Amino acid sequence: MTKGRRGDLFDPACPTRRLLDRIGTKWTSMAVKVLAEAAPGEVRFAELRRRMPGVSQKMLSATLQSLVRDGLAERRVEPTVPPSVHYRLTDLGLSLESALAVVRDWAETHMAEIDGVAEGS
Repeated sequence: MTKGRRGDLFDPACPTRRLLDRIGTKWTSMAVKVLAEAAPGEVRFAELRRRMPGVSQKMLSATLQSLVRDGLAERRVEPTVPPSVHYRLTDLGLSLESALAVVRDWAETHMAEIDGVAEGS
């Protein structure tokens, strides 16, 4: 697919589907939110973990690696003992935060309705 073309979400081979799989997780949404709140500053790995209750070290590490790989975040390591690892969102990551904020707001607005329907099933 060339740059600027839109994918076909219903095509199993569509890159859009793979990207949505990566950015549509609760941990990605939380990490992006925490990093966006610190923008343009950085957040240390340990602070991210403290601010994301329930995330394991392994899952947070995988989430952050994915954000860095996709160009949504940058990683900086200070050569201390132990190393101090810092993350910050790129401009692209900040643009994702806007979209994720809309989804989070929608979820918070409609959660009671959805819970009510699910309980009635």
